[in-house]
Amino acid sequence: MIAIDLGSNTLRVVELDCTSGKFTAEYEKIVKTADGLAQTGMINDEAINRVINAILEAKTKMDFDSQTIKAVTTQALRSAKNSDEVLARIKDKTDISFEIISGEEEANLTLLAVKKKLEEFQHASKSFVLIDIGGGSTELIFSYPDQTITRSFPIGIVTIAQSYETLKKIDEVLPSLMQSMEKFCSEVYAMYGKVDSLIATAGTPTTVAAMKLGQSYTTYDAKKINGTSLQKDELDFFLKKLLAMPFESREIAVGTGRSDLIAAGILIFKRLYEITEFEECIVIDDGLREGVALQECAKQ
Repeated sequence: MIAIDLGSNTLRVVELDCTSGKFTAEYEKIVKTADGLAQTGMINDEAINRVINAILEAKTKMDFDSQTIKAVTTQALRSAKNSDEVLARIKDKTDISFEIISGEEEANLTLLAVKKKLEEFQHASKSFVLIDIGGGSTELIFSYPDQTITRSFPIGIVTIAQSYETLKKIDEVLPSLMQSMEKFCSEVYAMYGKVDSLIATAGTPTTVAAMKLGQSYTTYDAKKINGTSLQKDELDFFLKKLLAMPFESREIAVGTGRSDLIAAGILIFKRLYEITEFEECIVIDDGLREGVALQECAKQ
């Protein structure tokens, strides 16, 4: 089966063989779905066309015709005033129907994929908090042995980067903008106790992990990223390293048009270490698209 995740910044596609349980193909494209959304409340024509072209390109790389397709989309379409029109246009041009899922469902599906990957690594923690830093939202997912508590917050790397002109300003406003996250984390810890470890997924953590391993956007290898440990102090180092690069080098390192987003994301990421009270985290590449595929295969 084929699972598609249309995020606020990236379209991610994966193919899963339900019989063997192995992922057999994947595709990813930066589409900037939420470009301009913070200012207009709308998904613009250019973004819609980028999404359509990316899906059509993915269709040339995987056999969409003979497989079950499950396509979901998240915060950008949850919040856009023209979401119905956008999805209708995508359906008309690609024959793919997207379902707008809630933040809670997004969190649970992401957790499904991350748990499976952690089991492969024989990760020993009985409890953990998973942070999923997306383009339009960030999910906090607390996983205890007999309890899961999730919440989605409308703070993401695209919306933050486009709402504030400088990193200095972003750094200044984040404590206030992320106060609801801090309150939520405190409430969960007060009720259930602090978790054993911090896990991070999505573009910012995986990009920083890639920089640590000497990978660029084009040489990115998810197999090596999975399980990478990142110290909080390392975020400052890699942010400074990114900002010190000439513009062309930044584009090569983290992907075309992504450097400003990743820089904003690193500031959000660092703040999440502080909120969750950790100095170290484990990075996992698997996320929503893998969770969607795993759930659909389980249904079959």
